[in-house]
Amino acid sequence: MWLLFIILGAITYYLAKRSVAPITRTPIWIIWLVMMMPAFVWTMWYEIKGEDEDMPLLWVITPLIVCFVLYVWLIRLGRIPSSEQKQNQPQDSLVKLENVETSSEESKSVRPITATEEKSLRDCFPWGVYYLQNLDYRPQAILCRGKLRTAPEKAYQSIKKNIEQVFGDRFLILFQEGLQGNPFFALVPNPWSKSESQQQSSEKPLKRPLFALGLLLLTLLITTVIGTIQIAGVPQEALDSNSSLLLEGLPYSLGLIAILGIHELSHYVTAVRYKIATTLPYFIPNPFFLGTFGAFIQMKSPVPHRKALFDVAVAGPLGGFIVTIPLLVWGLSLSEIVSLPSGENASLLNVEALDPRFSFLFALLVKLVLGSSFAAGKAIELHPLAVAGYIGLIITALNLMPVGQLDGGHIVHAMFGQRTAIIVGQLTRIFMLVLAMIRPEFLIWAILLFLIPVSDQPALNDVTELDDQRDIIGLGSLTLLLLILLPLPGAIAHWLQI
Repeated sequence: MWLLFIILGAITYYLAKRSVAPITRTPIWIIWLVMMMPAFVWTMWYEIKGEDEDMPLLWVITPLIVCFVLYVWLIRLGRIPSSEQKQNQPQDSLVKLENVETSSEESKSVRPITATEEKSLRDCFPWGVYYLQNLDYRPQAILCRGKLRTAPEKAYQSIKKNIEQVFGDRFLILFQEGLQGNPFFALVPNPWSKSESQQQSSEKPLKRPLFALGLLLLTLLITTVIGTIQIAGVPQEALDSNSSLLLEGLPYSLGLIAILGIHELSHYVTAVRYKIATTLPYFIPNPFFLGTFGAFIQMKSPVPHRKALFDVAVAGPLGGFIVTIPLLVWGLSLSEIVSLPSGENASLLNVEALDPRFSFLFALLVKLVLGSSFAAGKAIELHPLAVAGYIGLIITALNLMPVGQLDGGHIVHAMFGQRTAIIVGQLTRIFMLVLAMIRPEFLIWAILLFLIPVSDQPALNDVTELDDQRDIIGLGSLTLLLLILLPLPGAIAHWLQI
């Protein structure tokens, strides 16, 4: 365990040195100590109490909250003014444009508009809407800095309309949060202009329904075989002599594809509603393990605003979850109760004797479906349909992780802004690595989160905040993540007699 703690410390120091050191004068070793304190407390607990004794929930949550508050306070205490942040290298390219200084000679060499066009551009910013103070030419964009005089949504729509009247679809108009709270506009060459779009559409079609259907059928076949042999336990010899036994794997394959398909279809329909160019849902067949690596869509045009970013992101997990619950309940009703396995055989991957108490939500569903027949000292041998529902819960939790380009990362970005989302993403990475020290099954998750970039692409209007209804839905989705990840507290397990 101490070896994992040392590895975690090295990774944490690297992340802090790279992302936090450029924006604060607070000694990086102090910030590193604060970031490592929860892991140190939890490691000491298991060293003293042993791994057989469950850690109280209070000991899990309190260090996280206290250290998070200290982390934010220490960064703000030594905050470096944006004018001095010459070495800052934030994740997003558009934020990077704002921070990197450009010499006057370089500015002239990269000027993408004429003097006449510059005057017309300045006229696009009414004083009462957005008081333009200066234009800054960068190789990637024209940055327009000033003071916001009205509501962000009104300002963006007004100025976007004015710029499009002058330049047509030559530029994408982005509205981003500034380092000191002053939002700025950025004009970026538009790769989706009409001429470019016509050229791209002639080279490669956006929608390929036959290709999508072929991947779906191939994934259905592979997951059915996997469900028959590995999930339902049909011997390979019996399947070779009687192909009708493939029907045993259909509950698993149809349930899993329904969950994955509705998840991605929810993304797709919502993206189309906001007129975002996107591909059809594509399944990824895999001849090993689960039979598939999931499914995905690829958005080919920018997200217009944070509301659209939120709606597209949250639609997938909620759509998949709505399908997962009835399938899981149905599958649990077909499952069998078995004896709780010994410590070395206990695993989140042991579907033949799964302890549902690892998850608050999963344990409640088991008790709701099986009632008094499920008691303390018992486990569940999952029916193939229940295995599909169980995987659906895991997929929902993984996608709701508030990191980078995962759905949860988009949700937090839309709710709190990109800079806060980056901080939350870094803390989530560390939390999952610590959780992997307690439950080795989460090590793959932790590694995956460290491979995912901590930031995502901003919306065109990345300043206008969400309404209260979306904020409530967002908080509800993050609560759902905790209900899936956190174990059933001992007091509640005793009260439920499980």
